[in-house]
Amino acid sequence: MKRLALFTLLLYCGMASAQEIRDSVKIVFRQSKIDLNMNLGNNKSALERIADSLKTRHEDSILKLKRIHVVGGASPEGSVPFNNWLSVNRANVLFNYLSKYNDLPEELKTTEFLGRDWNGLIQLVENDDKVPYRNETLELLRKIAYEVKHGIKTSGDKLRRIQRFKGGVPYRYMYKNLFPTLRASRLYLWYEKVPDPLAPPKPIMLKPDTVTIVIHDTINNIVHDTLYIEKCCPFYMGIKTNMLYDALLVPNIGVEFYLGKNWSIVANWMYAWWKTDRHHRYWRVYGGDIAVRKWFGKAAKEKPLTGHHIGLYGQVLTYDFEWGGRGYMAGEPGGTIFDRANYAFGAEYGYSLPIARRLNIDFTIGVGYMGGKYYEYLPEDDCYVWQATKNRHWVGPTKAEVSLVWLIGCDNYNRKKGGNK
Repeated sequence: MKRLALFTLLLYCGMASAQEIRDSVKIVFRQSKIDLNMNLGNNKSALERIADSLKTRHEDSILKLKRIHVVGGASPEGSVPFNNWLSVNRANVLFNYLSKYNDLPEELKTTEFLGRDWNGLIQLVENDDKVPYRNETLELLRKIAYEVKHGIKTSGDKLRRIQRFKGGVPYRYMYKNLFPTLRASRLYLWYEKVPDPLAPPKPIMLKPDTVTIVIHDTINNIVHDTLYIEKCCPFYMGIKTNMLYDALLVPNIGVEFYLGKNWSIVANWMYAWWKTDRHHRYWRVYGGDIAVRKWFGKAAKEKPLTGHHIGLYGQVLTYDFEWGGRGYMAGEPGGTIFDRANYAFGAEYGYSLPIARRLNIDFTIGVGYMGGKYYEYLPEDDCYVWQATKNRHWVGPTKAEVSLVWLIGCDNYNRKKGGNK
């Protein structure tokens, strides 16, 4: 019953939609070097593309840089302080290069150092079936990544453990073929499309409805004239938050678009990362879902995104729950949501009830299948001791919503609530 209550709460709402234009490139450096080598990897074409976006006008608009972020990682060899120094100086080299094409104020620049990129190395080994003792090497690397993430102290240097493993055969292969890929910085850029002050203004094009005005002249002949009236095109969209998750301190957001003919698509996202290491309390979860809905009933015929709806949905999430005792973690330790996360799919039913001119409350319940690997552990002192690895096979409720929905768009308002038309 405890597990049923736990997993019934892991039901998602929300997907944030960004207004910026985003871009990213990967820049490779030589071992222990900070100079920018255009002949290395795809450095030349990647930086030329970014430079073009900073100086090129796009029809009647230009791209204004809002933020630039450099993330530096390192292969396992070398000390962490030295690799940190490399990361900072490589970021400055990239900033200086792009400053030739666009003014980069200091407040726009941020850097991040990942340290020894164990997760990146794990992914490279997973994608390379030529690595000697591949399965055993992956097991060792995942164990090291788990220790680093959770601050578990072990005797001896982690790099030495890899160098001695299987007589150093896997290490020599990785050093030659995989480590160079980890000696890189990734450049992230956020733009905003703004009007070009040099572009001529465009004429405003109206899509009018026509109304015929009948005018009688003095000798009773009828003359027809036409008056053009501007009217917006109907558009229906909802932004929502699941109040059940809000009550559990799990921030979430969702967006729903009406596709026409009583069909809509909805996507949700949630993210909570609360923890208290001293008391061994964790409340961490993130993930999302996407669903396709069919609306029906009298209310749905009168206005889209209102009334009864049924649909199919798919979910994905990872979590780590512990409250001073046994902990439960879904997904690969040290990985992302795509590393063997838990998943679910099923069918849903709901009803969206108008409560104000631009507000609805949506009640939804979903029943389906949830699967995926999860781990059980116990906290002991400053460590977390693994107890068991299990596969989940659950059939039952996997989604529940009591969502507050903000209606957005032309003609997307309730005529009987919050005021008449």
